Amino acid sequence: MAISEKLRLFLDQSRADYKASTHPLAYTAREVASAEHLPAGEVAKTVVVWGDNGFAMLVLPANMVIDFQELRTALDLTHVRLATENELGELFPDCDLGAMPPFGALYKMPVFIDSSLLRDESIAFNAGTHRDVIRMKMEDYKRLASPTVISVARETMAQHGW
Repeated sequence: MAISEKLRLFLDQSRADYKASTHPLAYTAREVASAEHLPAGEVAKTVVVWGDNGFAMLVLPANMVIDFQELRTALDLTHVRLATENELGELFPDCDLGAMPPFGALYKMPVFIDSSLLRDESIAFNAGTHRDVIRMKMEDYKRLASPTVISVARETMAQHGW
């Protein structure tokens, strides 16, 4: 499977300046960072959650996890959970499971980006497969995705040595 055709059309029709690359099979965002020779904090992972208002995309650095208490507070939610694999398969039929690109408009859902990703001038993310990555300037990504900025990511305990 190559870059999602839906994603390619969207980027090309939007006249986005991006670079696509292919790397060996990588299932986690940290593995993608390693395969692309990028710091994990510069690679974005897309996490889909279901809450009071339906599904939403969260975009956060590969080396961080969602703080669900912060997420509930930031989005004023009573309940929130990760989307199941079955739900992801239904929501993203054109993508490998877990390799969805961070453009909610393509899948009719809102996008929230963690503020920690805004420190970098560029962003890299899965392009619908576990082998393909898109890199683009952060300003271009923000223009195309129109994400809402929130602060819900935190470092994992393993990074602290606990």
